[in-house]
Amino acid sequence: MDQKDTSTLYSDTAIRQFTIMAVVWGVVGMLVGLLIASQLAWPELNFGIPWLSYGRLRPLHTNAVIFAFGGCALFATSYYVVQRTGQTRLFAPQLAAFTFWGWQLVILAAAISLPLGYTTGKEYAELEWPIDILITLVWVSYAIVFFGTVGTRKVKHIYVANWFYGAFILAVAVLHLVNSAEIPAGWMKSYSAYAGVQDAMIQWWYGHNAVGFFLTAGFLGMMYYFIPKQAERPVYSYRLSIVHFWALIFTYMWAGPHHLHYTALPDWTQSLGMVFSLILLAPSWGGMINGIMTLSGAWHKLRDDPVLRFLIVSLSFYGMSTFEGPMMSIKTVNALSHYTDWTVGHVHSGALGWVGLVSMGAIYFLVPRLFGREKMHSVPAIELHFWLATVGIVLYIAAMWIAGVMQGLMWRAINDDGTLTYTFVESVKATYPYYVVRVIGGALYLAGMLIMLWNVCMTANRGKPFDIAIPHLPAQAKGA
Repeated sequence: MDQKDTSTLYSDTAIRQFTIMAVVWGVVGMLVGLLIASQLAWPELNFGIPWLSYGRLRPLHTNAVIFAFGGCALFATSYYVVQRTGQTRLFAPQLAAFTFWGWQLVILAAAISLPLGYTTGKEYAELEWPIDILITLVWVSYAIVFFGTVGTRKVKHIYVANWFYGAFILAVAVLHLVNSAEIPAGWMKSYSAYAGVQDAMIQWWYGHNAVGFFLTAGFLGMMYYFIPKQAERPVYSYRLSIVHFWALIFTYMWAGPHHLHYTALPDWTQSLGMVFSLILLAPSWGGMINGIMTLSGAWHKLRDDPVLRFLIVSLSFYGMSTFEGPMMSIKTVNALSHYTDWTVGHVHSGALGWVGLVSMGAIYFLVPRLFGREKMHSVPAIELHFWLATVGIVLYIAAMWIAGVMQGLMWRAINDDGTLTYTFVESVKATYPYYVVRVIGGALYLAGMLIMLWNVCMTANRGKPFDIAIPHLPAQAKGA
């Protein structure tokens, strides 16, 4: 095939760029996370410098790991998957290049503005209005590239992974536009268009669905492509995957009010959020079972394939997190867990265990193929990374679970005369050892990420990037 005929080649340049930067931003975001975890154990580590304070670095950490690491992984994998499943070239490659550079500019702007104290104060939506406008431009371009590629596909069928990616792109667009509605009061200052309990409701409709669509639907698209490919097995039940899709995207949108139990939000709204959160367990576990059972007849591959192990263990954490979330939404459970480190443990079992591991598995799959290598530079390094990450996650979330339940029980303990048994300071002191364990777990996880960065760089440097030829389908396959 003539390699100069670009119409017959996949467009992978933006994919390579996003893949490399996902690893780079992963290291940066997790390094900031380790610093702020250390600050909770040893507060003097802020060195008295305002822009190194916990309050400024914490939103930098969340934005870096969610939107920089997770976002770059989603851009890379969605661009890769939509081409391969549609047997077509990426729509508007120049616009795809804009999404890469525009997204890096968003991340850089966040890295500068957040430590300087410019923030809206909204969870996961802290960036000020000029950056929000840039995000919107990049996201609209992303939608054009993705759906344009779907529209120009050479096969009739739209593979289920693209349904999840498409839902993630559309939902995040709506969430961002509605929650970021604000009135500018200067170049880096604004006021929310909403107020009071309505502002809180809009914020947690956004906040929970940032989890539901950015951190779940998008990565389920990743799961539905890369697990069957790495296992060399078809999806266990394609029908279940479609049921999983529709049930998940309908249910997730309504679960946000469970973040506002026992607040000024009307009680019926809180209860509705709780009910939808409980219903959410069914589609979540349906997807987890579908992914894990894809290994039917190929379980032995887990012994020898660390990349597949990343992908499958990520599903185990997904199942655990999506059981824990609905349980914590129950009002009586939430009365114990709310405001405690149990919530932190829950979030990180999903973030480190589900999002982190599935992204790492997908990147390990992509890098050799994107850079013309048969395999990663060091397979034993992948194995080491897997165990460092897994042990780190277990230490982290176990410490936070124990600390959280302990905090909740100490805060509600009452003496016979009705006075509190423990002061708040006593609960902080009792939590200290668990904060140290969390730092150890986070350090192990970061160490694994540094090994991955080395492994990816070695593989990319020794390979030769090239655009892969699109296979020509038989006539009968084009309408399959």
